[in-house]
Amino acid sequence: MARNFKIMFFKLIYQLGQKYRNPSIKKHFYFLKSTENWTLDQLENYQLERLNKVISIAQNSTNFYKNSLKNKYLNSLKDIESIPILSKELLLNNIKDIHSKKKFKKKYKATTSGTSGNSIKFLRDEVADSFNRASSLRGYSWYNVEPWEKNGYFWGLNFNTREKIKTFFLDFLQNRFRIFTYQESEIKTFAKKALKATYIHGYSSMIYQSAVLINKLNLPKPKKLKLLKGTSEKVLESYQKEIQKAFGLKMINEYGATESGIIAFECTSGNMHINMEGVFVEEINSEILVTNLQMTSFPIIRYRLGDYIKLASRDKKCSCGLNHRIIDEVTGRIGGNIVGKTSEYPNLYIYYIFKNLSKKYQIDLNYQVVQNIKGQLEFFIENQLNNKELGYLKLEIKKYFNDDIKYAIIENAKFIVSKKGKLKNFISNI
Repeated sequence: MARNFKIMFFKLIYQLGQKYRNPSIKKHFYFLKSTENWTLDQLENYQLERLNKVISIAQNSTNFYKNSLKNKYLNSLKDIESIPILSKELLLNNIKDIHSKKKFKKKYKATTSGTSGNSIKFLRDEVADSFNRASSLRGYSWYNVEPWEKNGYFWGLNFNTREKIKTFFLDFLQNRFRIFTYQESEIKTFAKKALKATYIHGYSSMIYQSAVLINKLNLPKPKKLKLLKGTSEKVLESYQKEIQKAFGLKMINEYGATESGIIAFECTSGNMHINMEGVFVEEINSEILVTNLQMTSFPIIRYRLGDYIKLASRDKKCSCGLNHRIIDEVTGRIGGNIVGKTSEYPNLYIYYIFKNLSKKYQIDLNYQVVQNIKGQLEFFIENQLNNKELGYLKLEIKKYFNDDIKYAIIENAKFIVSKKGKLKNFISNI
């Protein structure tokens, strides 16, 4: 009885908050559930319709797009290639002019994390904000999760006292609990609360680190979890063993960004389906370009997000029944190049070194690579390597860099994280 009362209480709080902040979210959620039955052709026809609407609004209501999109109309999705690519630098230099002059009932301030450079601050209209939240809720529905159910959150570790009080209050209203430090006492408290949680979400590296400590302390494992979601960072395959041991579930991936919205959500069959009603995705030279199909207060068209991806072929089908296009993998952040003694290399090489170790030799390592000096790399490995593992790692490094890069391998390493607790797998300080 008490449990049912608590559920009804938090459901009511959630619905009241939703009605105040995101009055159109229900409409978008029901629309997104209805489009789960659409064919790929229907989804692409909808994308074309939305693209032309966003282009028209951008051309008529922003200083930035008024010339480049003048009289622009797309007859097919491929026609979008005639529109110039929007780089992060161009966006940063024209934030004021990209904003629409249209009147909106509600707009919210949005700020990117800034972990890959300067932070971007812009105004997102209520429709776009609600659609984005509805996109997450649709993903939750695939796992029979309701947003007001008890949940654990890994997002930001460094708060002052005032911010902690504010965060505790907001967490209470959302039936949410989180970790502020990795102290043993906090890990034990979190693990105890997780026993009653329905879902856990947040930075994938933070979830992994907590899983390691939960397993080390041999704490009880939750039995009621339906969903364990990693976001804002790459979900490494090497995380899954510890996470499954600690929480009883594999971690699934929600892929998106503040400026683009939810791009893809992993289904119960393990495929990352593109949120085709919310974004249009292109892959050019392994880079993702994303167009937000719902945001008109700050139109994002053909935006170079800064990630490497691998887009599945249009013909790839998923056993879950969705016809939405699939992203086979989010390979990683583009970031800076690796500078050798004589040549430069894409930091994508780092990803392939460790992917090859996993695929060819079944060696899953947690890693961070840092470059402070031209021609030198430091490979920080969380694990202790045996001679065989060390040999294969050296072999893969040599394959990609030959003798152009000197390197050091540091085992049992602690990784560098941002103030919010976010992890980057490659850091260049050159």
